[in-house]
Amino acid sequence: MTREPPPPQGPTGSQAILTPITEAAIFLTLTVDPGTEDGVRDLLSDVSGLRRSVGFRIPEGALTCVVGIGAAVWERLFGQPRPAELHPFPGFAGARHGAPATPGDLLFHIRAHRFDLCFELAQRLTSRLGPYARVVDEVHGFRSFDERDLLSFVDGTENPEGAEALAAVVIADEDPAFGGGSYVVAQKYLHDLAAWDALPVEEQERAMGRTKLSDIELPDEVKPANSHVALNTIVDENGDERQIVRVNMPFGNVGASEFGTYFIGYARSPDVLEEMLTNMFIGRPPGNYDRILDFSTAVTGNMFFVPAVEFLDDPPSPAAGAASKAEDVSGDGTLAIRSLRGRRDGSSA
Repeated sequence: MTREPPPPQGPTGSQAILTPITEAAIFLTLTVDPGTEDGVRDLLSDVSGLRRSVGFRIPEGALTCVVGIGAAVWERLFGQPRPAELHPFPGFAGARHGAPATPGDLLFHIRAHRFDLCFELAQRLTSRLGPYARVVDEVHGFRSFDERDLLSFVDGTENPEGAEALAAVVIADEDPAFGGGSYVVAQKYLHDLAAWDALPVEEQERAMGRTKLSDIELPDEVKPANSHVALNTIVDENGDERQIVRVNMPFGNVGASEFGTYFIGYARSPDVLEEMLTNMFIGRPPGNYDRILDFSTAVTGNMFFVPAVEFLDDPPSPAAGAASKAEDVSGDGTLAIRSLRGRRDGSSA
């Protein structure tokens, strides 16, 4: 049996975000019960070992697990400081469509070429977390033909690659206390396939902004301003495109006529993800919302911080954070400069 090379990592050991496409995934979202934080920290420090134990038996299965932690539970688990841009998912309310914010403290994004590997690791994680946390959402994703979603369009075409991908998703010196980390937004969308399939292909392509068969982006002079591609293209003040990495997966329940896409987008800063969602739901300009939303409904929404591997393997406790903060007070009772490391706004909260 051959082993796949490890996924590319950032300079401080980022988690396995930038792995190749796999055939299976499980997305677990959990809430943490008050007073159980010690047990959760113990589990987080063991995630790497659990993944190795399950994945070692079938190395070619390329099992990975990315762990995200939400804003509401961060200080309960680790104390201060917190990642500079970590905050609750705000939700988005447009004139016709909305993106709700739903409960979620922990995210486990499990991927492999075989579903049994994903299932085994998910079972071990939830078994350990049983006394401490509750699963509030579980989605089993699968690879559909040539990377197509259930709307039959290729998903993730514009993902950056190599060094560009690292630069797009991995925090560096802008938040040195959390270098190697990333932000992730996760949403579950349900599709009205009957209504979508009733559209002519040309109308579907105008809604998406790409051709259906060949997966070629429509020319600017043809692509509608309310197409999915147009509204999800973000440029900075210099005219350079701001990138994210999408690792979306289709999911469904045939008997319940449930067909969907689990959107999961990683970025170095959450503001690019939030700008995309603002464009989609509120519109650019307001009212010019994403045409896809007439056929796809967001039913969950969360934001998480994805710490570096070293942080997860040895997570700090709130007591350790408080001790560190106390050490940062100078002899005259004022805060030393290094106590503010990693905070962009200079506040102490």
